[in-house]
Amino acid sequence: MKNLANHLNEYNRKSKKEKIDLLFRGLFGVSAFISASFIIIIIVFISVKGVIPFLTNNNGLGKVDIFSFLTGKVWLEGQAFSSNLYSVGFIILNTLYIALLSLLVSLPIGVLTALFIAKIAPKQLSEVLRTVIELLAAIPSIVYGLFGSGVILVFVYNFADFLGIQSKGGNSVIATVLVLSLMSIPTITAISEVSIRSVSKDIELGSLALGATKTQTNFKVVLASAKSGIFASAILGIGRALGEATAVSLVAGNAKSGPSFGVFDITSTLTSTMLDGLKETTGLDYDIRFSVGIVLMVVILLTNLILNFVKKKVGNVDVK
Repeated sequence: MKNLANHLNEYNRKSKKEKIDLLFRGLFGVSAFISASFIIIIIVFISVKGVIPFLTNNNGLGKVDIFSFLTGKVWLEGQAFSSNLYSVGFIILNTLYIALLSLLVSLPIGVLTALFIAKIAPKQLSEVLRTVIELLAAIPSIVYGLFGSGVILVFVYNFADFLGIQSKGGNSVIATVLVLSLMSIPTITAISEVSIRSVSKDIELGSLALGATKTQTNFKVVLASAKSGIFASAILGIGRALGEATAVSLVAGNAKSGPSFGVFDITSTLTSTMLDGLKETTGLDYDIRFSVGIVLMVVILLTNLILNFVKKKVGNVDVK
C-alpha cells in the first residue's frame, strides 16, 4: 500500500508539472500568434492600399503604370494632384546607396568601439562606455534628426563652401549618411560587444601562447571568431538605415528626381518619400505612398535575405 501511495503521489506531481508546462506552452503560442497577426495585418493593410493606384482610374488621372513606377527617374512630374507620373526607381537606388555608405561608416566604428569596451578598456571605463552606448541606442530618431538639422547640416554646408561646392543648406547625401551612421553605431556596438565577449578565453590564451601579441590576438583571432555576431549587427544596422524616416526627412532635402550619387547632392529615400506631405495630401497622392511602402518592404526583405545568405557563408569560413 505504501508503494502504491508513493506511485500515486509521483503520478500526481508529474501530472501537475505537465499541466503547468502545457499552460505555458499555450501562453507562448498565443503570444507568437498575436505577434504574427500584427505583422500580417500591417502587410495586408499596406498591400491593399498600395495596389489601388495600379488598378483604378484614380479619379480621372488614370492608372499608374507599374513599370514606370518601378524604373522612372522623377517623382510626381507636373502639378500635384493633376498627374499620375510617380516613379521610385531612382529612390530605390538612393536608399540602397545611402544605406551602404552609412554601413561603411558605422560598422568599423561600431566594431572597434565594441572591441575597446570588451577587451581593452579598464573595467570602470568599460561600464561607463557601455551605459553611454545604451543611452545612445535609446535616443528617439527625431532627436537625431534635430541634431542633424542643427549641427550636421551647418558643418556640411560650411565644408562644401570651403571646397567651393554649392550645397543646398547642407541638405545632402553626406548629411543623411552621417545621421544614419550615428543612429546605427549604438546598435552595432552593443551586439558586437556581446559577440566579442562570447569568444572563448581559451582561444585567446592559445593565440598568446603561440607568440601573438595582444593586438594581433584581438584583430586576427577575437574578431574573426566573433564574425557571425558582428555580421548580425551589420544586418540590424543596415535595417535601421533602410527603415528610418523622420531623421532622414530633416537632412536629405527630399529630391524629386535622381538618382543622387554626389555626396553634396540633395537626395531622398523610400521612407522620407512616404513621410513627406503625408498629412496634407489626398487621393492618388496619398495612396501612392502605400505603394512605396510595399516597395520598401520588398527591398528590406530582399536585403535581409541576401545579407543572411552572406552571413551563413561567412560563418562557415574557418578562422586561420
